[in-house]
Amino acid sequence: MAGGIGAGGTAWAAAASDRTSLSGLTVEHRTDPLGVDADRPRFGWRMESTARGRRQTAYQILVATSPERLTRTRADVWNSGRVESSDSVAVRYSGTALRASTRYFWTVTVWDEDGRAVTAAPTAHFETALLSSDGVAGWDGAKWISMAGKKPNSPGAPLLRRQTTLKGRVREARLYISALGVYDACVNGRRVPVPQGRGTTQELLTPGWTNYDRTVSYMSYDVTDLLAGEREVTLAAVLGNGWYNSRISDGSTYYAQAGNRLALKAKLLIRYADGSSQSVVTTPGADWRATDTGPYRADDIYDGQSYDARREIAGWTANGFDAGAWSGVEENDFTTRFPDSKLVAYPGETARLMPQWDRKPQAVTVYTGVAGESDSADGRGHIVVDAARSVTDPARAATAAVTIGSGDTAVFDLGQNMVGVPRYSVRGPEGAQVTFAFGEMLNDTSKGADGPEGSVYRANLRSAKATSTYTLKGDPDGESHQDSLAFYGFRYVSVTTSGPEVTITGLTGRVATSAIHETGTVSTNDPQVNQLISNVRWGQRGNYLWVPTDCPQRDERLGWTGDTQLFSNTGLYNVDAVNFLSHFEENLIDSQKVYGLDGAQFTAVSPGNRYNAAAPVSGWADVGVIVPWTVWQMSGDRTIVDRSWEAMSRYLDWIHRKTGETYAGQGALFADWLAPQSTGTQLMSDVYYGYSTQLMAQMARATGRTTEADTYDQLFADIKRAFIAKYLSTSGGKVTVRSSLGGSPIMGSAPEDNSQTALLWVLKLGLYDTGAQRRQIVDLLAENIGNDAAYKAAHPDSTRVRYAENTLSVGFLGVNVLAPVLTAEGRADLAYKLLHQDAMPSWLYSVNNGATTIWERWNSYSKDDGFGPVEMNSFNHYSYGAIMEWMYEDMAGIAKDPERPGFQHFLLKPHLDPAGKITHVAGSHVSPYGEIVSEWTVRDRTLTYRAVVPANSGATLRIPTFAPSTVREGRAPLAQVPGVEFLGFEGGTASYRLPSGSYAVTSTLG
Repeated sequence: MAGGIGAGGTAWAAAASDRTSLSGLTVEHRTDPLGVDADRPRFGWRMESTARGRRQTAYQILVATSPERLTRTRADVWNSGRVESSDSVAVRYSGTALRASTRYFWTVTVWDEDGRAVTAAPTAHFETALLSSDGVAGWDGAKWISMAGKKPNSPGAPLLRRQTTLKGRVREARLYISALGVYDACVNGRRVPVPQGRGTTQELLTPGWTNYDRTVSYMSYDVTDLLAGEREVTLAAVLGNGWYNSRISDGSTYYAQAGNRLALKAKLLIRYADGSSQSVVTTPGADWRATDTGPYRADDIYDGQSYDARREIAGWTANGFDAGAWSGVEENDFTTRFPDSKLVAYPGETARLMPQWDRKPQAVTVYTGVAGESDSADGRGHIVVDAARSVTDPARAATAAVTIGSGDTAVFDLGQNMVGVPRYSVRGPEGAQVTFAFGEMLNDTSKGADGPEGSVYRANLRSAKATSTYTLKGDPDGESHQDSLAFYGFRYVSVTTSGPEVTITGLTGRVATSAIHETGTVSTNDPQVNQLISNVRWGQRGNYLWVPTDCPQRDERLGWTGDTQLFSNTGLYNVDAVNFLSHFEENLIDSQKVYGLDGAQFTAVSPGNRYNAAAPVSGWADVGVIVPWTVWQMSGDRTIVDRSWEAMSRYLDWIHRKTGETYAGQGALFADWLAPQSTGTQLMSDVYYGYSTQLMAQMARATGRTTEADTYDQLFADIKRAFIAKYLSTSGGKVTVRSSLGGSPIMGSAPEDNSQTALLWVLKLGLYDTGAQRRQIVDLLAENIGNDAAYKAAHPDSTRVRYAENTLSVGFLGVNVLAPVLTAEGRADLAYKLLHQDAMPSWLYSVNNGATTIWERWNSYSKDDGFGPVEMNSFNHYSYGAIMEWMYEDMAGIAKDPERPGFQHFLLKPHLDPAGKITHVAGSHVSPYGEIVSEWTVRDRTLTYRAVVPANSGATLRIPTFAPSTVREGRAPLAQVPGVEFLGFEGGTASYRLPSGSYAVTSTLG
């Protein structure tokens, strides 16, 4: 074991073979980024070492215009000098003013605790964008242009192109581009790629979704290779409606009932070997030509895409094409309509196709009709399968050629609910139309089914058509297609054709996501729990697409803020989502100003205004405080706190103005959404008022706002006092949390006293007066969860009587606090009982009923009862996946220390499964300081534990044991290992302070 102990040795001996290096160099939390738009970008790096106790004591950053100048005497942009500090996260640039569209090279040297210097290799770089936001500076006259004379929503996507002569040998070329709508961009006949891993991939639906009236994003690309060896350059783009001109934006200030005209804005900056430069920009006039006669006939976020291959225009994106018959272009009036809208460089990773996650069919079923209507329970019958054309073997199904004709239906099962677009090849006669309809489930015989048993269930899509159509051009060699102006949430694809036979081959589900850099894993010896973990991960992939959405399939797909806030901690453990969530916070602040009540409340959805409730929405609105706090805690970067401070303060001040000295929350329309046991809406609002206030105090103190910190501390004390007086009854010495007070949620039963979610939040926030009250509340929670015969007899009117023992009864606002609070209160046994439960409601209920993603409802589907209510029934809705936060922090045992954000110090606190069902857990998370590992195995009465603490960080280990003397590394008691500090033993747990390094420990259990 590297850095560990052999028999009879000591860990400190590893220093003799020390290998220390620097890795993970980032600027603005990205590796070698293109399009940095910050005046003072943030630098980060990680120290790696095989030695224990390795830490940084100083650093020096050099920035230069070339790699050769990266020396202490020649750095011509910035030399930070030697800075005595352990900081390696979000270190601000403090050099001369950066120039737009310029590549800078940088390196960092750090000194360890012994004064030894280590310099990063190889050299890193970053490149600035246009460093402006007015859409004018740096754009060299580029305008928003639209196809002349094209009416909104008329058939055909606009195709725009311009060809121009190059003036010499190209040294480098950059493309800055945006759209009102979405674009596919091509340079010299090739789709503009983005780097991904060791190769490249394609983006989907750039430039994403914002509140266009406030902010539009533009993208930056290195297109040098696409100009190599050419004498001409052609810049071309397809425009799709995206979110800008689709009903997903209904009710938004930028939405037009008659439609919005799509537009393109671009600047192609070309720098030549002789030092001269040239800009090709979007402007009205004869240089740009446009048509809508191409193959892209229709597209919509909800409804899908229609493509007619007969209309393909050969060579239109390449040099030498004659576009003389095409229409001209004209300036779009967007800047007149929204003169204050900013045009800013997109700050993070885009949504892109991830080839390693592509899905091939696991089975293909061809059916020719329906039979058995009179014998089926719902009168819909079952499909009549053609066995000769159906394939059940996954290996064969992945490459099967499937031929269908009129009246046939082929159902492709990809084996995994996913989000993205289809890719396929098809062969058939010219004019034949093939229709691909997407769904997440197959119909059964229940009343909730919308078709015959075995067909694709689509009722839960509501009004979304989610359909792709392809019209063949009749190529005898076959033709291939991949949608690019829409996206779908699906596991199953139902394929039909309008006429003569066609043959489909190579159908692939291409996964699209913004969650592209995974940073965490948890695995166990329990296959069901592992499937649950997989379901959480796939749900995040599908719903982290430009913005964190609620669902990816039906006529919603919105940035619901309640879902976002409760999942954000899990989301940041799983993937590097710092920029993703920070960008969402910027969208949210725009939404607050435009759609929030009194311009102060954070909204229930963002961006846009569809389904946004003009009503108090505690738990959803608090996202504006919770996301900055969570990003700061997970990343150690306070930037999002500072950028959000005014908006967060405005929100808290607004609540105080509304409710005054009652210290009550604003109200909670959605309350504990879809909870089997309801909690009063006002209580939910009051606890979130307290929670946000508590987080504000912490953030204020961390950012030097001491006066505000004291003010929020006092506000929380007042909220707590008022809450206890209102909700905590202690009549006769018996505590009751009166969670039945206040309004009923808009969906669900009447609220009940001592509801699970109310008890959890009271414990989480400490909303009680005495330790005795706390113990009673824990007992009440345990009794509610236990739900035995005696409990049911004592609560005959409770919704709990309908459910099994040891079941949860929380909804969206209770799910992420349930297991963590139980564990913090010494009841990890109950947390594990709930994890293992597979009766309704539970996490494993969906797993046992075939889920491959997290569902919106605990009972979205069951083999016994069929489909849940169609009006609110997504099969890819990550909220309940927030249990994975507990899996990282308490099951695997990798937990952040709120006093030392960003994992510079953290907790290793694995909790074992008292039932013994889980005997092995392996967890890891790539923190800002490096990869943390926490892995344990229990066999008989011995716990074997492995941990990795990254260099320049430290951890407090809390390990279960019969006695501290049995906690050993090799033959040595851990307390005697050099550098390790024994902190104490209490309640069957021994605590140690660990310096960085790798550890292999054994412990004897009681």
